[in-house]
Amino acid sequence: MLHQLKTTWFSNVRADVLAGITTVLALIPDSLAFAFIAGVNPMISIYSTICILVLISIFGGRPAMVSSTAGSMAVLMTALVARHGVEYLFAATILTGVIQLAMGALKMGRWMSFVPHSVITGFINSLAILIFISQLRYFNGQSWPMYAMVAATLAVIYLFPKLTKAVPSPLVAVGVMTIVVFAGQLGLSTVGDVATIEPTIPFLHLPNIPFTWETLWILLPTAFSLAVVGYSETLLTQTIIDEMTEEKTSKDKELKGQGIANTVTGFFGGMAGCALIAESAINVKVGGRGRLSTLVAALALLALVFALRDVLNAIPIAALVGVMFMVCIEVFDWGYLRDIRRKPFAHTFIMVVTVAIVVVTHDLAIGVIVGVLLSALLYAYRSATKLDIRDELDGDERIYRVRGQLFFVSSDKLMDRIDFNDGMPNVCLDLTASQVWDHSAAKTLEKIVVRLEGKGKKVRVLRQDSGTRAESA
Repeated sequence: MLHQLKTTWFSNVRADVLAGITTVLALIPDSLAFAFIAGVNPMISIYSTICILVLISIFGGRPAMVSSTAGSMAVLMTALVARHGVEYLFAATILTGVIQLAMGALKMGRWMSFVPHSVITGFINSLAILIFISQLRYFNGQSWPMYAMVAATLAVIYLFPKLTKAVPSPLVAVGVMTIVVFAGQLGLSTVGDVATIEPTIPFLHLPNIPFTWETLWILLPTAFSLAVVGYSETLLTQTIIDEMTEEKTSKDKELKGQGIANTVTGFFGGMAGCALIAESAINVKVGGRGRLSTLVAALALLALVFALRDVLNAIPIAALVGVMFMVCIEVFDWGYLRDIRRKPFAHTFIMVVTVAIVVVTHDLAIGVIVGVLLSALLYAYRSATKLDIRDELDGDERIYRVRGQLFFVSSDKLMDRIDFNDGMPNVCLDLTASQVWDHSAAKTLEKIVVRLEGKGKKVRVLRQDSGTRAESA
């Protein structure tokens, strides 16, 4: 127990602390943006981020993965807040957490194995594009100093590591740019210009709503949507971070952790959240590996809000935009583009469709669902086309040897291949090299046998069952 505690919390203290502080720089603009999307006070989003980070650090299944309020979930909250008010949002957040706890208890994390790599790649690339697009709004009405500072921020981020890697370069870049803006009086927008940071202490809060069945039916569609989107984005992010760190972590434990985090956050007047690929990638890339990194991020954000509010307000938006552009560059799978000619066309097609749908709809869940469905359809088509049926004569018996998968797509091919009017009195359907997958295929086989017997033929079917050959007449 003590060894596990040391491994997950204190085996990488220095790097985790610096990574957590750096991650906050990406969380600040996102937390503010997500509040605007949901139509709530920015402090609700900030406190929700702090609460979720603290709880997921303790209860989550994937150390160093950053969870927070999320744009994909904030979009789903807009209508509920506009129609019923923020108290209903708090209640929906609690219900979202309860649903996610149930998902974890039912071990639904295994379902993520059905998401193919091409869809995961599309998810990553579309997210990078969406982050890039979301930052462009900060350039509206800005003059050349804005562009210059974004470029300078990127220059520091990529050049500073050539001098030393002791301190994460995004942290250095934001610090330098804040000093430049303060000393040079450049008139650039800062965090304080975008949102009013008024620190208050959140207390345990029971949502002020009527506890009726009618209220439940109002909350359930939003809560269920939030739970499903949170499930998808969290477990996809976990898969990516597992690959980056070459570790295998529990998806069911992560679902339970997300459930606990959202439930408690709702009771403290917060909005639901999930894992964020961009911030998680930053955390891992600058050295974060343990639970301490996400806890430090929460404490650093809390310190900025309460003790260093003036510093937080003074951070230039241009510097944060530069950090987010760095995230886009790092998250996007450039290697896939370099090797795209060697990739199967179907994989590339699914990846492009996933990206296109997400960019157009701004909904990661829709893109992933469509990508998975396309992958399933392509797999079904390939399996159907690979079904091989050969017939041969053995005395007075016609033998049909079937190789491949028999299911609702391919079973009609077998029906079409059978010659019901040939002169052979005996027919054998050899399925020992085939697998019958569904009810449609079983019904097709039944129809074939009945039709052949109706022609006066004696039919036998050879099946493979647990490695042995079974015969039936």
